Amino acid sequence: MIDRVAFSIFGFDIYWYGIIMAAACGLGVALAYRRCKSLGHDPEFLIDLTFFLLPVSIVFARIYYVIFEWEFYFKNPSKIFAIRDGGIAIYGAVIGGLFAIWLFRKFYKKPLPSFLEICDILAPSLILGQAIGRWGNFVNQEAYSYIVAPSWMKFPLAVYIEAIGQWRLATFFYESIWNFMVFGALMWYSKKERKKGNVFLWYVVLYGFGRMFIEGLRSDSLWLIPGYIRVSQLLSAFMVIFGLVALYYRNKSCKGLKEQ
Repeated sequence: MIDRVAFSIFGFDIYWYGIIMAAACGLGVALAYRRCKSLGHDPEFLIDLTFFLLPVSIVFARIYYVIFEWEFYFKNPSKIFAIRDGGIAIYGAVIGGLFAIWLFRKFYKKPLPSFLEICDILAPSLILGQAIGRWGNFVNQEAYSYIVAPSWMKFPLAVYIEAIGQWRLATFFYESIWNFMVFGALMWYSKKERKKGNVFLWYVVLYGFGRMFIEGLRSDSLWLIPGYIRVSQLLSAFMVIFGLVALYYRNKSCKGLKEQ
């Protein structure tokens, strides 16, 4: 097992999870900066947006997690702000990010791309960050699945969890690979598509589709109805349906205008 602590500075532990997430954010910002320029926009606003978007996303990610684990946090209110102990949810971060973009555009004084254009610019960066960020789960030995048969006891099919002394399905790895594939698909599609919002909508569909199935394998999910309905699985299914319906009607309306 890799030590979760990478190093210490003045007695303050720096965790591999934080380093991996910081690297994912850095690469995502660099990619968005490059894509922004290629689309003919001034990318300077991205730096300001990043410093605003990241803390808002983290707050929303924590709120999302606390809401669906409220029974625990109601009894342990001092733990609500203990983010270093774990407990943030990517869907909360995405919701917070969308809210942050909307709010940023509302009060930023300089001209900006539209809301949908910014979402399109950031979508490949977001899925790339998610693909890289899942390796933080590997270091923390979390986001795993059910126990496996002896023939599956090898990485990357499964991962050994020292805390429980068992080999479990490596769902973090499955999702990371899926997210890298989605990243490649979005980068390819973004070079062909110019309709604002479609790149982001395909992120919604493709990520939601993969997460819907992979979440069903996890043994540490947030539950809406314990034992029956997982929160992220239900939300993923909704995302897929919403994204496909939106793409259908947007492309249908666009086709109708061309025929006229």
